[in-house]
Amino acid sequence: MSASDRIIARFFASTVTRGTLTVHFEGGGSQTFGTPAPGFEDLSVTLREGATRQILTDPRLGAAEAYMDGRLTIEGGGIMELIHMLRANQPWDRGQRLRPPSFLRRMKDRVAHLRVAKNRASSSKNNVAHHYDIGNDLYELMLDAPHMQYSCAYWPRKDMTLEQAQEEKLAHIAAKLALEPGQHVLDIGCGWGGMAIFLARKAAVRVTGITLSEEQLALARKRAEAAGVADKVSFELVDYRDLAASGRQFDRIVSVGMFEHVGQPQFETYFRAVGNLMHQDGVALIHTIGRMGKPGMTDAFTRKYIFPGGYIPALSETVAASEKVRLIASDVETLRIHYAKTLRCWYDRCMAHQAEIEAMYDPRFFRMWTFYLSGATAAFESGGMCNYQIQYVRDRRALPLSRDYMGKAESKLLG
Repeated sequence: MSASDRIIARFFASTVTRGTLTVHFEGGGSQTFGTPAPGFEDLSVTLREGATRQILTDPRLGAAEAYMDGRLTIEGGGIMELIHMLRANQPWDRGQRLRPPSFLRRMKDRVAHLRVAKNRASSSKNNVAHHYDIGNDLYELMLDAPHMQYSCAYWPRKDMTLEQAQEEKLAHIAAKLALEPGQHVLDIGCGWGGMAIFLARKAAVRVTGITLSEEQLALARKRAEAAGVADKVSFELVDYRDLAASGRQFDRIVSVGMFEHVGQPQFETYFRAVGNLMHQDGVALIHTIGRMGKPGMTDAFTRKYIFPGGYIPALSETVAASEKVRLIASDVETLRIHYAKTLRCWYDRCMAHQAEIEAMYDPRFFRMWTFYLSGATAAFESGGMCNYQIQYVRDRRALPLSRDYMGKAESKLLG
């Protein structure tokens, strides 16, 4: 066994204790790690020529690219099962003893934090296009048909379909907006229009949706026409910063799955824009992926292939930024396992349409995409990721003093 193979073997020996993983090394020979355990896989991995160098150069990005290039192959399961095994063996909330970080760790974290993407207005459109303008056909295969929601669904009951869970999510968010007929709602990062169309149909409000994706804009307009709400819903290709500078204001603001694209240096700018876009008695609801721990840094694979300019916020830095512009966090909810369930549905649909997706792009893209979905699933099942729904007001008297109105509105919207 070569020195590089021994390094990889030490990693697997320290990581895999539950479930079994047989590794066939690039230099020859194999070794099995772990022991069988309920809920854990029994897999075999083969490292082909070049895979070891890729992994040792940058473990996260290198492993992803080795898999994408066909140099890391899996038997007994797929990439979802492999990443689950590795992450579930060392869950973020495993109950380890809590100790203060070392001085070296604090300095390393500080440097990493300062390196996060700026994501200025000049680059935001290109960053959005990288992910969302790859063609609507892929997303139509993967997402729920009624609403095309590319964000965490809401699963209050067992045995729900993805379509049902996304409908529940829309109602859950809409209820927190305390909507009244005739109000004007701004949807920041409107996607393919699912939220806007739902609000117009269910709550008798007008909605303006904004996006930086030309592909999303075109399809959102078609979907609004097909739903018969084009007279109540409009979509614009505009940056939230430019819209705020125009002086327009809205009764309600909703933003789902967009804050992750803002970038940490722009947090205060984002919340100032939200505050200026909202009437004094208005309400805003921000739904975002978040970190359950302290601030961190986007990994190299995600930065390169999935969300350039993206950044997953901790709750602490999110609220700290909104406090600076006197937005009141009137309600905060943490969704824990919900996105993992959503991502598994998307992964299953991609696997079911593998041939079609490979025909649209190529097999390497398919492996990249499923690696992304698998890694994200593990981050929500065993890592430090969650979703936050944060309700904001400018006036402390803008909403009822108890949360009872939310449940009532949610039942009415779903009924």
